[in-house]
Amino acid sequence: MNFRKLAAIAAVLTMMTSAVSCGKDSDDGGSADITAAVTVDGTDGAAEKSTTGTGTATTSKNSDKTTAKTTDKSSKTTTTKAAGTTVSGSSGGSSGGSSSGGSSGGSAETTKAASGGSSSQETTSADEVKEYTAEITLGSSPKVTGENVTVEGSVVTINAGGDYIFTGKVDNGQIIVDTGASEDKVTVVLNGVDISNSSLPAIYIREAKKCTIKPKEGSVNYVSSDVPKKGVNETGAIFSNDTVRLKGNGELNVTATASHGISSDDDVIIESGTYIINSRKSGIIANDDVTMNDGDVTIFGGTNGIKAKGSSGADGSININGGTMHISGGTKEEKHSIYASVFNYTGGTVFAAGNKFTEPLHSAAPFVGFGFKNGGTADSELKFCVNGKEVGKLTPHNEFKSAVMFLPDLSVGDKVSITVDGKSAGEFKVEDTKNEFLID
Repeated sequence: MNFRKLAAIAAVLTMMTSAVSCGKDSDDGGSADITAAVTVDGTDGAAEKSTTGTGTATTSKNSDKTTAKTTDKSSKTTTTKAAGTTVSGSSGGSSGGSSSGGSSGGSAETTKAASGGSSSQETTSADEVKEYTAEITLGSSPKVTGENVTVEGSVVTINAGGDYIFTGKVDNGQIIVDTGASEDKVTVVLNGVDISNSSLPAIYIREAKKCTIKPKEGSVNYVSSDVPKKGVNETGAIFSNDTVRLKGNGELNVTATASHGISSDDDVIIESGTYIINSRKSGIIANDDVTMNDGDVTIFGGTNGIKAKGSSGADGSININGGTMHISGGTKEEKHSIYASVFNYTGGTVFAAGNKFTEPLHSAAPFVGFGFKNGGTADSELKFCVNGKEVGKLTPHNEFKSAVMFLPDLSVGDKVSITVDGKSAGEFKVEDTKNEFLID
């Protein structure tokens, strides 16, 4: 945690004190050719070597591979029956701190070094205190106070609507949400958790029509999984059979060493919060739609960065309406930093790099794509500039052939540029909604 705090402080100081020169370091000029890097195609292919991101902040750091420890599970099943009932056992250690899933990079503008907590109540206003349906301390034998929760070994299952708060650390543990066909809302509040699993998703939403995962304000949380993509239906560090929403003011770090980061058979909707995702496959993937309304998301994907597959003959869509996204995609020729049959941009800030990106069907502001004839190397620092001022940066963890920038206030007539490890490719003029420049 000390390293994370120092990195965040260094990033803030760098932003406050550095005077950035964009587009004037070396070669001037550049052609406004359309890059062939913009293509809509591809599905996840064979497994690739697992890689982790180095971050978009000034200070970069690598993630360590998840090491999941096997914990014996008890065959005994205990179900809480009424509010106030306590199921006690040995807890699994302190919450927060460093995870077996490793540390990840993040955006310099929004990186937080908040610590985890273990409060059982959440203050929502001066006069209101949040009461939870159940409070769970994770471990090899979880401790539960409340109702609607079943415990079996290190696995905790929520079986009815309500608000559930989790703290603690567990190896080879799991949170399951299964409310059947009920339309009741379920909120899973993460308050400094560290959950790893060697063969299953760390969080599994088996059936819940209205489920929200909420990193609690001021907390830093870690979930990691070694579950493979092939041979299992539920693949991802976080997997949902239904729509899953992510909303909160805390931080959630997701590591998937063999599959997707966050995966849903329906939709993924991000409302708020900070999410840092390292995955061997896609960082975020949905069978239907992915919607980003607000928050801060950093993705280092082994295949696609963010992907909406589509299902039952319907097109999958990505809808970015707000927030900030830093996306690094995979190395395979057909993989994208952003992939969907339908991509709509209405607001927010996006910096992405990969082999390709999907061109938006609708964009509320001009966007700029850069294609690199000779490609770019992993861990190169990309700086995006508008009218001579740095507006964002990204350090792709893989080789790349294209980069793209979406800004809500970008306008026709603006001058844009990109530097790679301090070397400028010259300035280009924004002339239309779609602007794509090929760089030698």
